[in-house]
Amino acid sequence: MVNRHTALKIRKTHRYLGLFLGIQFLFWTMSGLYFSWTNINDIHGDHFKNLEHHPKSFDSLISPSQLNNSEGIKSIALRELNNIPYYWVNNKQLYNAITGELKQGISKEEALYVAKQHMRDDLKVTAIEQINQVDKHHEYRERLLPAYVISYDNDEALKAYVSVKDGRFQTVRHRSWRWFDFLWMTHTMDYEGRDNFNTIVLRAFSLLGLITVLSGFLLWFTSSLTIRKLIKTKK
Repeated sequence: MVNRHTALKIRKTHRYLGLFLGIQFLFWTMSGLYFSWTNINDIHGDHFKNLEHHPKSFDSLISPSQLNNSEGIKSIALRELNNIPYYWVNNKQLYNAITGELKQGISKEEALYVAKQHMRDDLKVTAIEQINQVDKHHEYRERLLPAYVISYDNDEALKAYVSVKDGRFQTVRHRSWRWFDFLWMTHTMDYEGRDNFNTIVLRAFSLLGLITVLSGFLLWFTSSLTIRKLIKTKK
């Protein structure tokens, strides 16, 4: 059995580790509860979207090989803007799929058309603006820029994003998603970009958390009357 001096050291270590880690443990618990009690489809904003939307089909399209593209075609996708089909080639250029004409981005009116196809009909647009750059904490981070931000008259500060370059509907953001994003940051402890699970801070706190739990078990072992009686009986 350890002596009284060692037992006091274990107790102090456990106490101060618990005090130091307590706030982060609280955030982990709160965020975990939020994640487990929320519907991920609601966080994604599915209740604001037109889930019945299906891409239109077109015929009489120009062959992609006829496009005036010196790089050749590595990837291609079909986009639709105001009932006009476009090819999105190599993730960088938009071509009219009927005439082959190169298109330099989309207009606000075309962005509103795209958003209307993907969002509920009863939502009222209040503003539209273009963003050209965002930081690591922005709700539109790690997506294609520039983009149009379309704001709606909604209690959850609802916004939809449509990329300028290819006219694709990107994502929806609202208050519940923003709370999720903030709590996700506290959960991963990635205070720069939110999505990195390999940060030094997270590793350090996880290790210290393990030490705290182990010191609690050790503290119980060293202070338990039952354990002491068992050791005395064996002697």
